[in-house]
Amino acid sequence: MAFEQPVLLIDGELTSAESGATYDNINPADETVLGQAADASVHDAQHAVSAARRAFDTTGWKSDTAFRQRCLAQLQDALRENIQHIYDITVAEVGCPRSITEPVQVDGPVDGMSFMIDLAGTYGYARPLPDRVTWGVPVHRTVLREPVGVVAAITPWNYPLMLNLAKIVPALASGCTVVLKAAPDTPWTAAMLGRLIAEHTDIPPGVINVLTSSSPAEIGEVLINHPDVNAISFTGSTATGRHIMECASRTIKRVFLELGGKSAAVALPDADISAAAAATVSQAVMHSGQGCAATTRLLVHRDHLEIATEAAAQVMSTVGHGDPNDPDVVSGPLINARQRERVIDFIESGKRDAKLVVGGESSRFHKGFYVAPALFTDVPNDSRIAREEIFGPVLVITGYHTEDEALALANDSIYGLAGAVFSADVARAQQFAAGLNTGSVSINGAMWLAPDSPFGGHKQSGIGTEHGVEGFEEYLTVKTVARPA
Repeated sequence: MAFEQPVLLIDGELTSAESGATYDNINPADETVLGQAADASVHDAQHAVSAARRAFDTTGWKSDTAFRQRCLAQLQDALRENIQHIYDITVAEVGCPRSITEPVQVDGPVDGMSFMIDLAGTYGYARPLPDRVTWGVPVHRTVLREPVGVVAAITPWNYPLMLNLAKIVPALASGCTVVLKAAPDTPWTAAMLGRLIAEHTDIPPGVINVLTSSSPAEIGEVLINHPDVNAISFTGSTATGRHIMECASRTIKRVFLELGGKSAAVALPDADISAAAAATVSQAVMHSGQGCAATTRLLVHRDHLEIATEAAAQVMSTVGHGDPNDPDVVSGPLINARQRERVIDFIESGKRDAKLVVGGESSRFHKGFYVAPALFTDVPNDSRIAREEIFGPVLVITGYHTEDEALALANDSIYGLAGAVFSADVARAQQFAAGLNTGSVSINGAMWLAPDSPFGGHKQSGIGTEHGVEGFEEYLTVKTVARPA
């Protein structure tokens, strides 16, 4: 697959990296070189921040809401006009199965832009407080919500377009300016965004800057430490999130972190156990388990452990696994060789602690970063595969004796991103869900993810919220203005 000249978007210009450097973009399905991506330097990152700072301070972007809406609508139109090309890019560089790419990776996020575009025009940026007398003087007060400033948006590779849009659209809609740093494994998705912005929108120079780089740590350090960056919006590992928090504290930046997860699906004793197991397998193996909110732990009553294991094994053994261009495939390759080795290491660790029921092989295909979906049963909750985020197609099943124990097991994690409950009694499931220390909960398979649904984690799964009104407000700051009444 050919792609355009590898470029960055800095200060309104589509440009090569300062040094002219590029790097290979690898297809995870067959390990071939798709083409080249611009390899941004530290200087390029500094230039991008300076451009974003100038655009925020000297243009009318932060104050002209109607203009922002029009520009974002132009971007949405351009994405829709190029939708087939975006499908192809995503399948090629992410390795995401086409069956998931079109509705989940691309169509949903592009259509979902409308929520933030509309909200930008209807949001109440000014809220009057009741007049009062202070020191004998009648005072009129107004609470203003204003854009926070320059935002560094740092995104991962698993759902690149979705996560790029989830950060830049509310930031831009609120009046902020942005430097987007894409994941090194998925540069084309970001470069495509930069090209569409430059060629199909009226967004002023510097308002949005797009960087791709093979050295994400170096570029990231510039963004998280730069005094002209006011906020950091990051999606990625909890370990990196901790580092970002530490660095941001030096300049007291606002930080939004959407981090790891080890989400539990709990089948209560009255649930349809086979249906619960099948639904959980689907979540755990979709896109090779490369989703932070996937339910990768299934908790079932000890009396139902055998039923759940058999049902899960049957579904997992028939999961479409392989070429992401095959319409029947839902579990493609992992993103790179390093991630494949990491998942294999977890599987080997799991074999020492629990029973591997099905899957786990890595040699089925001669090329590509594949690991067959794996199922473990009777897994101790203190084992590595039950506690650490694997980010691969691995599901673990753990038994419990009582519902109180099930709740304790589900919450016994440093993470708190998502969860699921299955029960024949919805009220009972609702009560159980109230006890889960997570940001989102699905009951009997109901999906919570939508443009107007706030999404964020508890505990070490993150700080802040994406999507919904709350996600828009992440990019606003509060100012109170008083004047004589």
